[in-house]
Amino acid sequence: MRNTFENRQQKPIPLSAFIIRQGQYLFSAFLLLAIGLGIGVIGYHEFESMSWLDAFLNAAMILGGMGPVDVLHTQAGKIFAGSYALFSGLMFLVAAGLFFSPLVHRLLHKFHFDADNEKNDN
Repeated sequence: MRNTFENRQQKPIPLSAFIIRQGQYLFSAFLLLAIGLGIGVIGYHEFESMSWLDAFLNAAMILGGMGPVDVLHTQAGKIFAGSYALFSGLMFLVAAGLFFSPLVHRLLHKFHFDADNEKNDN
């Protein structure tokens, strides 16, 4: 597996390269959320016979952590909604981890790199 971050002995990457990296991770997080939203829209449309717009609204509200909008009528729809809610919670956490990992790594890396350089200077 390829290591995308520099190790402790390497100098932090330039700001321009960091912004590109952050953009790539942001795109990955949005792609993951879009896939999750698509699963929800299709599920609500199929299991609850909602219109595409209502299915989108319910899936977006669940994925965003707000809760469902419409009352569910079928047992299959309720099972899907419960499963989708658990899935959405995990998707949101993974997407947040993807988004914040380059920033947190850069902050910690700069702190450790500067601390190591001070130690070597003394």
